[in-house]
Amino acid sequence: MKITLIGCGAIGKLWLAALTSQGHDVQGWLRVAQSDLFVDVNGPDDKIFRELIPCNNHQHLHTSELVIVCLKAWQVSDALLPLLPIIPETSPILLLHNGLGTLEELGTLRHPFLSGVTTHAAWQDNNQVFHTASGITHIGAVNSQAEAYYPIANILHEALPDVAWHNQILNTIWRKLVVNCVINPLSTEHNCTNGQVIHYPEQIARVIDECCQVMVAEGLHIDKEEMTERVYDIIHQTSENYSSMRQDVRHHRRTEIDYITGFLIKKARAHGLATPENDRLYHLIKNREQSYDNLRADMHRQW
Repeated sequence: MKITLIGCGAIGKLWLAALTSQGHDVQGWLRVAQSDLFVDVNGPDDKIFRELIPCNNHQHLHTSELVIVCLKAWQVSDALLPLLPIIPETSPILLLHNGLGTLEELGTLRHPFLSGVTTHAAWQDNNQVFHTASGITHIGAVNSQAEAYYPIANILHEALPDVAWHNQILNTIWRKLVVNCVINPLSTEHNCTNGQVIHYPEQIARVIDECCQVMVAEGLHIDKEEMTERVYDIIHQTSENYSSMRQDVRHHRRTEIDYITGFLIKKARAHGLATPENDRLYHLIKNREQSYDNLRADMHRQW
């Protein structure tokens, strides 16, 4: 299968390595155009992948049978909108990122669009990727054009298991959103690992309660007790990890808060619901982002 993967961070490189190893005709797509990318992935089973992967070939993109987007949520529309005219309108596009709200930014969806979330854990150091924990990638159609593309789940599963197809992917993504609303901002506020978030049960309970109210208002099925158990399970399973938001703040990078807590707050406002704990966490993270922006601006003026 001819595949283009847009966004070559840690998770993107996992997919590049897995799909190439499975024999697919794969290229990467980078913001700064270059003809190839060295991909170095160390797997949890001591498997090592080290190969040069071709990149940014317009003809390859124009004939791709699948496009996978592994960018931060806030990067998706800027990167994808200029490329949509090049991608065949019959080729499915799979968005794999945290949070919600990117589809609205893309406007009218003419292509078959899939959305998904993954529990694979990986981090990158000096361009070397460490796949620290295997997980499950949940995908599904978000428009009617994509409903017939469920066989893609089997193709992806053969490359990087497990992959599960969901007819109601939105519910699955919202459940992941609740987990992210808890772990990401709380681990950032307290500058701690995911496992240490467990020391703040009252905050966890308030965030979950507000999220569940919004989900009910959105017409989604949710069991608050089951959701709470799931949040604590993920905290335990990823106890040694640092959340992506905590890492972004630590490295003075823009976070995905607008597409996680910010998206939840926007939906709450539409239903007339109050979310005081999520509001507090949202503004805390945005203030930290703003402080880094001000610091960069000051350094630029001094230079």
